[in-house]
Amino acid sequence: MTLKQAFEDQAAHCVALGSPFMGQLMMVLARDWPRDTALGRKFASAKGDVGPMGASLPLRIAGGLHALVLKRKAPELVAVYPPHQTSDADLSAAVLGALQTHEAFLLEWTDHAPQTNEVRRSAALIAGARVAAQHFNLPIHLSELGASGGLNLMWDHFALEIDGHHFGPNMSTILLSPDWTGALPPKTQPRVEKRRGVDLHPLDPTRHDHLLRLMAYLWADQPERLNLTRSAASVMQAKVDQGDAIDWLAQQLPKAPQGSLHLIQHTVAWQYFPKSAQARGKALIEAAGARATAQRPLAWLAMENDGTDKKGAALTLRLWPGDITLNLGRVDFHGRWIDWQHTG
Repeated sequence: MTLKQAFEDQAAHCVALGSPFMGQLMMVLARDWPRDTALGRKFASAKGDVGPMGASLPLRIAGGLHALVLKRKAPELVAVYPPHQTSDADLSAAVLGALQTHEAFLLEWTDHAPQTNEVRRSAALIAGARVAAQHFNLPIHLSELGASGGLNLMWDHFALEIDGHHFGPNMSTILLSPDWTGALPPKTQPRVEKRRGVDLHPLDPTRHDHLLRLMAYLWADQPERLNLTRSAASVMQAKVDQGDAIDWLAQQLPKAPQGSLHLIQHTVAWQYFPKSAQARGKALIEAAGARATAQRPLAWLAMENDGTDKKGAALTLRLWPGDITLNLGRVDFHGRWIDWQHTG
């Protein structure tokens, strides 16, 4: 895939996920990307897949540009970024100027892969955890793989609202209200007694510079996502370890205490693990499941791309003892909608 194709593919993804501005920005960069610059040469030398399923070079540069806007370091960009609307010509002029003026910053910024922590995915986690708690009404020992900044480890502090029905804390400032189809999730209220996550490059949302990085990869014409991330960061209490997810999981599985439900969760992370790591992780979880008891049960809650042509991600839950697999439904990758298919 060429860089131009990567920008064009990313434009289509962004538009499909409700961001016309990002679609416009990606198409401007596809057409006007400056090749004969340090940034241009850096991107041209990139190996492997540079597109959305690989190095995500388009999202790297978009994140850097948005960081300049959020920091108010580039007035020419602020003037053409949302909430303003602008022509392709004016957007191109402002972006090309920023690429030149702030090249040193952007060269360093684009060394790092994009990192988001989509809080709206917690709507699916809240619903899925209620199903797990319905089966095993025990305190939850929560583990997250590929946790990024760990904001979705805090889902029990968020509220889910579906057609006037409220699930979660009544006084929560973080309210998730996806477009919901299907039955309501169970009324059983999960109780998280311990939470911890892992990521290769974890961010700490309580640090201003780390929160900036998380927010920069959100899209400028989607202020709800920015506001939710700020709000979720204000209640952040979880620890995210740095390390390989599967190595970490191998250490955590034996630590789940008697009298608690060990709930493993991940959202749009598993697909980025190497195939060998996926196989090892699955084997580790299934082996732990085979040892599970009614007083030390195990649940595996996953919201992941399942490689089908169906919309969104598959939401699945496996429970032990008994090795029960529940297909809970499908979820928009950014959590905008949930097609809930569980009726139990």
